[in-house]
Amino acid sequence: MKSRYAPDRGLSVRMGATMFLLGLLYVVVVVLLVAIGLGWFFAMLIAVGGLFAQWYFSDSMALYGMKARLVTPEQAPQLHGIVDRLCVMADMPKPRVAISDVHLPNAFATGRSPKRSVVCVTTGLLQQLDPDEVEAVLSHELSHVAHRDVLVMTIASVAGVMAGFLTRMVLWGGLGRSRDRDSNGAVMVVVVLLVSVLVYCVSFVLTRMLSRYRELAADRAGALLTGQPAVLASALTKVSGTIAQIPSKDLRAAENFNAFFFAPALAPGQSLAALFATHPPLDKRLENLAKVAAQLGQ
Repeated sequence: MKSRYAPDRGLSVRMGATMFLLGLLYVVVVVLLVAIGLGWFFAMLIAVGGLFAQWYFSDSMALYGMKARLVTPEQAPQLHGIVDRLCVMADMPKPRVAISDVHLPNAFATGRSPKRSVVCVTTGLLQQLDPDEVEAVLSHELSHVAHRDVLVMTIASVAGVMAGFLTRMVLWGGLGRSRDRDSNGAVMVVVVLLVSVLVYCVSFVLTRMLSRYRELAADRAGALLTGQPAVLASALTKVSGTIAQIPSKDLRAAENFNAFFFAPALAPGQSLAALFATHPPLDKRLENLAKVAAQLGQ
């Protein structure tokens, strides 16, 4: 089912290229599993099963992790009204609506399909943004649902998860048994370990690059749907400015959810974290929205 969210050819091309490269890495991992004979079939079964569970229960896990609660239209009429309006504009099924009682201003959307999705905002976001800005943020989040980002990013993480699982298998089993093998066997274990670590690193970088671009795509699609890129830019500036003032220990506690968030919870000065960030820097997102405004003649 297609929505009225603007398609993004650049996002589609990047998704395809990333999936192809990660597919090649996945083949490398499978070959390594066969080469070391560590029960590769069961290893794959466990790893793929874990990924399936992550995708299938992504909405429940995200709500539980953020201590969010589902709310009815009677409990949050204004919030539901905004979601209703956006879903009509986008011609897409309405997701469940949730609120997380935390001061960190943010929002996220997740779910394995548009019909099984949830959009969540924090009380901090509702307190600090006006209704138009909340609508702009939710339009961004609903574009993730419309573009099936959770499915794409879960599949994209397969090679990395498999490589990480393989590394653990080698460390726990292969290296321990290498004393009983000949020198060639020991060398094979070391080679497998190094290659699996390399596969994990490459997979990590590729998925983060895709994640950063999909955030730009969501900003663009969300702004085009509402026709108010300046409002989304205002919301981004407010949220990012507030996050920068939050104590680092509180930001670190929320970092596990950065891939879901509207804006990442990063402590200032984390240059390495910025290099491998799930989101592009604020100035690049604002520049992207300025181009949308020019496109709309604003």
